[in-house]
Amino acid sequence: QVQLVESGGGLVQAGGSLRLSCAASGRTFSSYAMGWFRQAPGKEREFVATISRSGLTTYYADSAKGRFTISRDNAKNTVYLQMESLEREDTAVYYCARSRWERGTYSGSDYNYWGQGTQVTVSS
Repeated sequence: QVQLVESGGGLVQAGGSLRLSCAASGRTFSSYAMGWFRQAPGKEREFVATISRSGLTTYYADSAKGRFTISRDNAKNTVYLQMESLEREDTAVYYCARSRWERGTYSGSDYNYWGQGTQVTVSS
């Protein structure tokens, strides 16, 4: 069984930065792509970013491009999301997820393990 534990969320002012971390249990971390999703109050869960098993390929939602950076450290079984220039619209619970595949996709249905989420609140 794979467990994913997010950390690093919190309250930040607009324009500020946060780095989210997601630590994974198990020996198969480096075999699968990882992704970050978010869900704002009253809205559906949405894709944020994904990274391939090697870390060489990344994809971002339009809302994240140029501001967020996804990375991973396979030696530490950890995936990160560096968020810069945060906006109020980034307020949400952020979830990391493990893909079923080596390369990540935009669809949540392609991810079979999820963390419990970490709250990010951006104030104006």
